Amino acid sequence: MEWFTAPDYWLSRLVFQRALAVMYLVAFLTAALQFRPLLGERGLLPVPRFVERVPFKRAPSLFQLRYSDRLFAAVAWAGCAVSAALAAGLDSLLPLWGAMLLWLMPWVLYLSIVNVGQTWYAFGWESLLLETGFVAVFLGNDEVAPPVVVLFLLRWLLFRVEFGAGLIKMRGDECWRKLTCLDHHHETQPMPGPLSWFFHHLPRPLHRVEVAANHVTQLVVPFLLFTPQPVATAAAALMIVTQLWLVLSGNFSWLNWITIVLALSAVRFPADPPSVSAAPLWYVIVVLAVAALLVFLSHRPVRNMISRRQVMNRSFDSLHLVNTYGAFGTVSRIRYEVVVEGTTDEVAREDGDWREYEFKGKPGDPRRWPRQFAPYHLRLDWLMWFAALSPSYAGSWFGTFVERLLENDRATLRLLRRSPFAPDTPPRFVRARLFRYRYTTWRELRETGACWERTYVREYLPPTRLVGSGRPS
Repeated sequence: MEWFTAPDYWLSRLVFQRALAVMYLVAFLTAALQFRPLLGERGLLPVPRFVERVPFKRAPSLFQLRYSDRLFAAVAWAGCAVSAALAAGLDSLLPLWGAMLLWLMPWVLYLSIVNVGQTWYAFGWESLLLETGFVAVFLGNDEVAPPVVVLFLLRWLLFRVEFGAGLIKMRGDECWRKLTCLDHHHETQPMPGPLSWFFHHLPRPLHRVEVAANHVTQLVVPFLLFTPQPVATAAAALMIVTQLWLVLSGNFSWLNWITIVLALSAVRFPADPPSVSAAPLWYVIVVLAVAALLVFLSHRPVRNMISRRQVMNRSFDSLHLVNTYGAFGTVSRIRYEVVVEGTTDEVAREDGDWREYEFKGKPGDPRRWPRQFAPYHLRLDWLMWFAALSPSYAGSWFGTFVERLLENDRATLRLLRRSPFAPDTPPRFVRARLFRYRYTTWRELRETGACWERTYVREYLPPTRLVGSGRPS
C-alpha cells in the first residue's frame, strides 16, 4: 500500500488539521453568539418558519427534525467544544475510525446550521468550510500516513477556489482587465479593515501591479499545485502571501484564512516522518470510494468554470460536497451606506432629535476608524452592505429588524456596537437614510480626524413606528 500514502506530508497534515479546527471553532462561535436575533424563534428570519416550507431533501439539517433556540445553542456550543478538542489534538489519541467520526461531527453540526441559515449563511466561505471539512474527515490521523488521493482532493479544491475566482474576474468587470479595480475596491468593499484607508491611498501604479499579480496568482499559479516538489510548495506559499495581503486590506470573514489553511496542505515541511503502520484495507476502500464520488461530482463546477455564464459561490448539492467559488466579479465604484436612526419625539420631524445606531463593523460615524474583525463574521453588518446596494437584498428581514429596534429588543441590540437609547426607553420612531461614503484625503484626515466623508443621498425608509398590532407602520 506504499502507493496509497505520502509519509513526507505528515507534518503538512498536522498543521492543516489544527488550523482547520480553529476555522471550525470561529464559525461555531459566530453561530453561537449571533443566532438568536438572526435565526431564533423571534429572529429576523426564524428557522421554524423556514423548515415549515423547505423539505429535508432540499436542506438536510438536524433542525428539520426539531427546532428550539435551546437546541440551536446546544449544537453551536457542541461544535465549539468538538472544534477545540480537534485543535488540541484529541483525534491523534483515538483509533483511526474514532478520529474520522470525530472529524465528521463538526461537519454534520455545521451543515445543519448552514442549511437553515438562509441569507445570513449565503456566503461562499460557508460552503468552502463544509467542503474542506468533509475532505478532512478522510485525511486520517497518526496511525497512518496521509493518503495521496486526499491530498490531491485538497489541492483540487484550492485550485477551484483560486482559478474560479480568477476566471470570474476576467469575465466580469472590465476594470479587472484594465487593472483598475483597486482604484475603487478598498473603498467600496463590504467591510473595510483598519488598514483599508491606507491601501486605498497607495499609488495607482502600485494598484495596477497588485491586480496583475492577483491575475497571475489566480490564473497561472494554481496549475503549479499539481507539479512535483518543491514547485508545488512554492506555488502554495505564493498563494498564502497573496491571501495575507488580502487579510491586511479588509475584513472577509474566514475566506482568506481557510484558503491559507488549504494552501498549507500543499506545503511539504522539512521534517522526518514518524513510523506508522500500513493503512488498513477498509480505510483504503472508503477513501477511494469517497474520492471517486467527489471527482465525479466535480464535473458540475468544472462545467461552470468553463461556461461563459459562470456563476460564483454556488452549491450543486444540498450537502455542499462540491461547490463553485469566486468573489468580486464586479466592483462598485461608489460606496453607499444605510444609516439607521431613532427618536423619542412624539412627532417625527425632519429636524427632530434623531440619534444614530452604531454598528460594530460597517462604516457609520465618519470619525470612527474601522476595526479588524475577520475571521469572525459580523453577519448583520455584511447584509447591511448588500441592503445599501439595493433594498431588494433586505426585503425579507429589514422590516423585522426595524420592529426589533422599536421594541428595544435586547438580543438584536447585542448585534450592534451601541444603541442611542436606554433599555427602558425605546424609540418612538425609526428611520433609515442612504448616504454616499468616500475616504477622506490625507489632508482631510489631518484637519478633521475623519477617515470618511459622507453625503446624504435619499430616504431609505421613512419614519416608522409600532402600531396597535405591534407591527411597524
